[in-house]
Amino acid sequence: MMKKPRIVLDSSLPYLKGLIEQVAEVSYLESRAFSPETIRGADALLIRSVVRCDETLLSGSSVRMIATATAGYDHIDTSYCVEHGITWRNAPGCNAGGVVQYVLSSLSAWSLDRGIDLRGKTIGIIGVGHVGGGLLKRIGALGLRPLLYDPPRADREGTEGFSSLEEVLRESDILTLHVPLTRDGKYPTAGMVDESFLRACQRRPLLINACRGGVAPSAPLLRALDEGWIREVIIDCWEGEPHISSELAHRAYIATPHVAGWTADGKWRGSRMALEAICEALGLERPEWLWDDSLLPQPESPRIRLSDYPEEERVRRAQLHTCDPRATTVLLRAHPDKFEQLRRGYVYPREASAFTLLDPEAGDREALRLLGFREA
Repeated sequence: MMKKPRIVLDSSLPYLKGLIEQVAEVSYLESRAFSPETIRGADALLIRSVVRCDETLLSGSSVRMIATATAGYDHIDTSYCVEHGITWRNAPGCNAGGVVQYVLSSLSAWSLDRGIDLRGKTIGIIGVGHVGGGLLKRIGALGLRPLLYDPPRADREGTEGFSSLEEVLRESDILTLHVPLTRDGKYPTAGMVDESFLRACQRRPLLINACRGGVAPSAPLLRALDEGWIREVIIDCWEGEPHISSELAHRAYIATPHVAGWTADGKWRGSRMALEAICEALGLERPEWLWDDSLLPQPESPRIRLSDYPEEERVRRAQLHTCDPRATTVLLRAHPDKFEQLRRGYVYPREASAFTLLDPEAGDREALRLLGFREA
């Protein structure tokens, strides 16, 4: 019998135990315990973003494959891997549904708390990749009108459907950021949201950062709030994490410790995409039940009785039922110095498809379908 390959797995990755053992010999390590000594003899690594895969870790190892259960891959030295014949894969889009849910839930909470009708408002989506594109498909459920800004896509595909940054900043009531953090190339995003960007906002928008902290540094945001260039901020990604601006945490409407993409569904997708990539690279059979989502935990309250809410609030209340970032905001405001602990202790919510709607009105059905809910 052919010997099973050895996979070293980050023990913090959920929903893999019992699957990966079907195809490989497995060693579980805490994220901080990956070292040249602890991965010795491994054929593959299955990791998340905390594990830095570079020459320091990999030199002299037998690793042939690295799979990260994350959409981002800047923790992998891809040039080194290519030079040394190490295959690597990420899990693009695995967390997109979670970030979309976070943005929609935050907007629902904001509109309800502030008494703001979202219908007819303009939302500027800056970055229209997996997350921005997913958001675009669903924001109609809240009655929002989109403006799209994505110059790399506009260069590739043509400008039809895309707006200039000037138009987006001039017309938007809400701005939401979904770009990677880049410092080079034609369109660098590091520090993009600076004072000139914020001064150009004409409608005092709500600004949401659920992409990377370095895209929207803290000082310009605080100045913009002081000067009234923007109305409020919702922040999940922070400059200088985990050492964040306590003042900004207290002034933000929503302040969370970089958990927007952290749903049970997203973690499940990322873990399985990474395991599937390893199986493909090493010529292994796919484990039985690899994509069986019945293994996911059920929501605490999986049934939503819409008749409990005023008619005009039902769509937003249903969305907020799936994920309410206000409770986490209270914790982060109270303990901004415990950013990492709060992040580690975050309980992954389920996405809308895990919830069942009771008695939806005919007029709400299309909006609720767009948001991903199912009916009883």
